[in-house]
Amino acid sequence: MPRIPGVPTKQASPLSRLLYRVTRRRYGAVPEPATVFAHQPRLLVAWGVHESLVERATRVLPSSVAELAVYRAAVRLNCSWCIDFGTMLQKHAGLDIDRLRHIDDYADSSLFTRQERLAIAYADAMTETPVSVTDEQVLELEREFGRAGVVELTYLVGLENARGRVNSALGLTDQGFTSGDACRVPVPSDVDTADTDVTAEPA
Repeated sequence: MPRIPGVPTKQASPLSRLLYRVTRRRYGAVPEPATVFAHQPRLLVAWGVHESLVERATRVLPSSVAELAVYRAAVRLNCSWCIDFGTMLQKHAGLDIDRLRHIDDYADSSLFTRQERLAIAYADAMTETPVSVTDEQVLELEREFGRAGVVELTYLVGLENARGRVNSALGLTDQGFTSGDACRVPVPSDVDTADTDVTAEPA
């Protein structure tokens, strides 16, 4: 249970309710961070717009490279919500999610390509405190992906660090997206005013 409860549908602002509806239609359930961010509706809208713009803008890296780097950052941060949601995104993209169980062994594993190993190592270095990225590492990535690719990879991993730390601080844990049972963490509802259009019932 999050440290700050989510905003019930009936108490949410019109823009928040719209975002609830859009995300539920897309993902099968409203992401729980959205219900918590709804305490600050303008920030919720900014978050939703930003995520949408980033998704549309990131087209340089191969999808598997980008998704694995983001997933690795989530693992290193131990953000179970991010791991759950990220696994679902990879599954929907047709990527091999079985190999995620072996990501700790990526450096020597034949399950990951050279490009993927470079990106995962970069995610490791960026997620350490303090950051341990080296000049040599960036040069190698630049040779592989070009400067635009390095910038894209850096932004995505940095964004995942922000997501993971925010979710962990707020006590947001996995929601069941990977299992297809995301409805087990429904949008909060008032006791007497459940919104069946947006609020899913617990499985």
